[in-house]
Amino acid sequence: MPVTPGQNEKPLEPPLAPETLTPLMKTPPRIASLLPSATEIVCAVGAQGDLVGVSHECDFPHGVEVLPVLTRARLRPVRSSREVDAEVRSVLQDALAVYEVELERLRAAHPDVIVTQDLCDVCAVSLDDVSAAVARLGLEGVRIVNLHPTRLGDIWSDIDRVAVALGRAPEGRRVVATLRDRVAALHERAARCATRPAVLAIEWLDPVMIGGMWMPELIDLAGGVPLVTQPGEHAPTLSLDALRALDPDVVVVKPCGFSLERTLGEAQVLAATLPWGEWRAVREGRVYVADGNAYFNRPGPRIVESLEILAACVHPDAFPELRRAHGESVRRLDANLAVRPFFETD
Repeated sequence: MPVTPGQNEKPLEPPLAPETLTPLMKTPPRIASLLPSATEIVCAVGAQGDLVGVSHECDFPHGVEVLPVLTRARLRPVRSSREVDAEVRSVLQDALAVYEVELERLRAAHPDVIVTQDLCDVCAVSLDDVSAAVARLGLEGVRIVNLHPTRLGDIWSDIDRVAVALGRAPEGRRVVATLRDRVAALHERAARCATRPAVLAIEWLDPVMIGGMWMPELIDLAGGVPLVTQPGEHAPTLSLDALRALDPDVVVVKPCGFSLERTLGEAQVLAATLPWGEWRAVREGRVYVADGNAYFNRPGPRIVESLEILAACVHPDAFPELRRAHGESVRRLDANLAVRPFFETD
């Protein structure tokens, strides 16, 4: 049975206790954002002009790419998903962080507020490293806003929390209300569809990982049935035998941190890592490759665009305008791994 928006979400509690709310600010705070989704949240609530630094992966919206870069990756330059996975595991095995703070650049930026996360150590610099950097530099009075979203409702709460910390609570409420309305409108349309296809979201190519966290909720809202994971669960790694036990109607491939072009460049690996010739979705041409860097894996305002893309994959006939709108961010793979447009005119 389709869920209604918010049915499986955590209640939207007040972002912060009254005693911790930021007082009325005479001047806007200087903001350092250390992960892409946080940067998008900061900009969505109207504070892009107050950013004094971002992470090395922040690339949206336009203009943030010219700001000082305050983090860097410890990974060697590798190309394939198998090599990236091996390199990350090697770094973590050596008890090292995958990313680190650029101390002197952070000192020069001298932020009043730092937005970071502690959800995933392979996604962005860790909260512990940020706290240690602030202490080492002696940056007194810096407020660290830590994000930890695992469900769709957490994303809305994080937007509210960031907005409050920046003295922009009304803007945050307006952004969340607009996003919720868009989700509700799309879900209402998807719920009217006659079928609910089984959907598999692939988070990594080699080894194969399945999308967790908010992905099952998005699939449900888009009118599909999520396979393998439940809302809030981390992405599991599946063996080829485990994948053979599945037979999805729709497959959405959106590796975390990979652009559309990068994933398409490695698409041939799917013939080896998936039971390619055995799945109904492959035979019927319902395998989609999406931009996993811009969408799905960034828990910020563009999670709603991610839902739109998903709805257009799950129910393409019901959402032709969304196929057209997101045509540049998605491609379809046929049974021969040939790349086809997402939206084709008759």
